Formats: sequence, C-alpha cells, structure tokens
Amino acid sequence: MGTGSIQLARLFGIRIGASPSWFFVLFVMILSLSSSYTREFGQATGYAMAVASAVVFFASITLHELGHALVARRCGIETSGIDLWFFGGIAKLNRDSRSPREEFVVAVAGPVVNLLIIGVTAAVSAAVFGASRFWNVVTLYDDPSPVLSLLGWLTLVNGVLLVFNLVPAFPLDGGRIARAVAWRVTGDRNRGTRFSARLGQGFSYVLIGVGIYMLIRSDVFSGLWFMVLGWFLGQAATSAVATTRFSERLEGVTVADVMDPEPVWVPADTTALQAQDEFFLRYRWPWFPVADAVSGRFLGLLRQERVDGVVRDGQPALTAGEIVDQGPDEAFGVPDDTPISQLLGSEKLYALGALMVVDGDQRLRGVVTIEQVHRAAATPLPGRAG
Repeated sequence: MGTGSIQLARLFGIRIGASPSWFFVLFVMILSLSSSYTREFGQATGYAMAVASAVVFFASITLHELGHALVARRCGIETSGIDLWFFGGIAKLNRDSRSPREEFVVAVAGPVVNLLIIGVTAAVSAAVFGASRFWNVVTLYDDPSPVLSLLGWLTLVNGVLLVFNLVPAFPLDGGRIARAVAWRVTGDRNRGTRFSARLGQGFSYVLIGVGIYMLIRSDVFSGLWFMVLGWFLGQAATSAVATTRFSERLEGVTVADVMDPEPVWVPADTTALQAQDEFFLRYRWPWFPVADAVSGRFLGLLRQERVDGVVRDGQPALTAGEIVDQGPDEAFGVPDDTPISQLLGSEKLYALGALMVVDGDQRLRGVVTIEQVHRAAATPLPGRAG
C-alpha cells in the first residue's frame, strides 16, 4: 500500500506519506465536489471550497490513523509511518498486539479521534451559527454560507468515517475491536481473529453488492470503487484467516528454536580499522551486531558505510562501541521467547533481513533471519520442552 509513497509531512516523529493512488482520488474528489459547490457559490469560491473539503477529509483520515499510531506507541508498538492511499489511510505498525486490551485500545483510538472532531466541530458551529441551522446544514436541508458548509462537511465525513470504521468486520477498526472481545472471551487470539475475519468476508460481499447496484444505476465510479473496496477487504480478511492457520501450526515455537545460536558479532572494543579488515572485507556483509566483549550485552549494529566513513576521515582508532548504530532496543532485537508467529510480516525483519535475538538481560543469544522464519512457517519445529 505504501510502495513509492511521497512524504507529505512528519507529525510527532511519524512520517506521513501518500501513494500515487491517493493523488488520483484527491483529483477525482476535488473535481466532483467543485461541480456541486460551483452551483451554490460560483466558480472561484466553489473550486476553493472543493479543495478545502478534500483537504479536511484527508486531514481527518490522517488524524484518525495518527490516533492509532500514538496509542500504539504508548503500548510499546512503534509506527514506521502513515500512508494515504486509494482507500483512505493506514498506520503501519511494526508489530501486532500482544493482548486483548492492547488490541482494543489501539483499535478504538481512531474512531475516538473522529468522535472528538465531530464534537468540537459541532460545538463551534452551534456556538457561532446556532444549533438548529448547523443541524440543517449537516442534514442537507439548508443553503449555508461557505464557512458553515465546510464545517458541516467536516462533521458529516467524520460521522461517515466513524460509522464505517466501527462496522465489526476485520480489518476495519470495528473488526479489530470484535477480535479483541472474542480474544478476551475465548482466551485464544486465533479464534478471535477467525471470528472477526469471517465477519469481514461477509461485509466484503455486501460492499461488492452495493457496487454492482451502483453500476446498474449508472454510477460507474462509485460502483467500481465499492466493488474494489469490497474485494480488498475480503482479501485482507481471507489473509487473516490464513495467518491464524500458520499461527496454530507454529504454536509453541519461539525465536530461540529457529535462530542461529552462533552469530558473527563484533566486540565493542574492536577498532574501525580492525572491523573493516576482519569483518566487512572478510564476510562482505553490510552490517554486524555489536556486543560488549565481557557481558555479551547487545549494543546495536555496526554498518559498513559508518566504518568506511570514519576510516576515510582519518579516525581508524574509533571503536565499534563508539560508532555503533544503537537505535531503540526493539529496532534491531527481539526477545528469545518471542513466538515465531509474531515475526510473520514483521517490517523490521524484512527491512534488515535478520534480527538479533536477546535474552532478558539484553545479552546477544543469536540471529534469526527471514529464511529461518519462512522455513519454520513451512515446516514448524516442535517447541522447547518445559
């Protein structure tokens, strides 16, 4: 979804991007709204209103996804970015939830943001223009001023986003809330996922049916949009069901069961020149884990470009511990008792190609690669006894 996205902004340290498909939707939305607004407000004002309406619509989607991302961050789940695309927006979380409560609070955060926007917009509009007139605007019974029209649109689209996302069909927020509830009741994450995913598959057929009806009514763009949206949600729900099968096959298998227990690593007191000669020129790898030579504590990654840079700059005596790329603990490492199923689809694993496996004291225990995870998914190994 986020392939080739263009960065639009950065909020709270989170990258906000847009895929090429988003620009197409933006253009179509402005074109559609401008024809309607022009009849009421004239060409110049109508076009400006159309642009403003499209901007506040996608701003609402961005704030919705930002709600997910910020609450996820409080739960210890990092977000690699938020992308706007053909069907709205998506917050790309680096891992899935580990408990029903975590799943619930992250899922409900987005709809809460939409509810807050509705509340603030309605309160401001009612205070400035009067509650009855604002209600007439929202229900399309009044011919409003441009400002009130925009406020009414903002309230209306957030209401639509709120209701749509609360449909209990995975992967919508309502489906994730349903999964959290079913997970809590049954004590089984996979059963909760299957329950909400089946609802998602059913809802996808409803959307496709709506799209076919619109095509029959000659509303080609809306009909195709609903049909493609229904297909996408159906595929996502089907994929979730398939993932539960993998998770059940891998139940009891942890990262420690499939990792390489003897990784090549660089002691922290190794100089940059030594690292260049003894590791990078020898193994031809782009990075190596660095650990304390005495305690074995994992310190971060030593990257080739960093080593080559300090040697080229006349600082070959700098040690690996001084030039290591540290990052947060969860950026490069994974606890040794992590279920292997949690690495399926892990963005940080796919970004690096491997993750460092650490114990409870952050000591380096091994390395787990993409190939090892895929092999475990294809032929699950028995979990460790006791």
